Amino acid sequence: MQALRPSFDLERFFARVESSDTRVLMLDYDGTLAPFRVQPAEAVPYPGVIPILDAIMDAGHTRVVIVSGRWTKDLVPLIRLKRRPELWGSHGWERIRNGDEYESARLEPRVIEKLVEVDDWTEEIESLGGRVERKPAGIAFHWRGLPVSTAATVHDAVAAKWTTVASSGAIEWHDFDGGIELRAAGRNKGDVVRALAAELGDDAAIAYLGDDRTDEDAFEAMPAHGAAVLVAPQLRTTAAGVWITPPGELIEFLRRWHDAAKAED
Repeated sequence: MQALRPSFDLERFFARVESSDTRVLMLDYDGTLAPFRVQPAEAVPYPGVIPILDAIMDAGHTRVVIVSGRWTKDLVPLIRLKRRPELWGSHGWERIRNGDEYESARLEPRVIEKLVEVDDWTEEIESLGGRVERKPAGIAFHWRGLPVSTAATVHDAVAAKWTTVASSGAIEWHDFDGGIELRAAGRNKGDVVRALAAELGDDAAIAYLGDDRTDEDAFEAMPAHGAAVLVAPQLRTTAAGVWITPPGELIEFLRRWHDAAKAED
């Protein structure tokens, strides 16, 4: 584990986890808890992740929240914990709490209109070799696993078409590891962090673990007393305050959280 800012003290953070009465652990899924796969349905958590998360949830000392870009209906089958944690899907446009209470933010008609227009690109993008993923608030174009030349062709085709919808301001272009998502403007993972931080108050122990560029919004929204944790094999430019490598340091971080939290019991 490596602190990336002089102002962040990892030992002091875990001391806060131990002493706080309120804790929330926010976790991205793909690339953080589970390695990327060409077929998203095959992206199961790293060995050791499920047992330590089950232990954290069984202890009852931490509110565990999965924050993903996936549509929740695709995420739920992959969350193989004994208890279902709180889920935020589609970069914050969906929320499932208390096991089955589903909420979805309303899309404006102009957003729906532009997403329908983007959906019309599907046949062409798939003919080029790309994979299209529809979500409640966006459409993602994937090229993970494709040859470099094919991936570039897919990227350039989406970019050329993007010019026809970009000026509306209704949807935004978001790069991610292995593709592009065109998503409704006005909501991202940073909004999830801000919402939960506001619910918990300044005395809470709070952390967000993520890997991708789409997690940078969450890192930037993290309050000063929290931990924004980049989970990645190699260090990159980031707003996170801590860098850990998966799966070993990921498991170590989760174990340290669990041990610190249960020390108060």
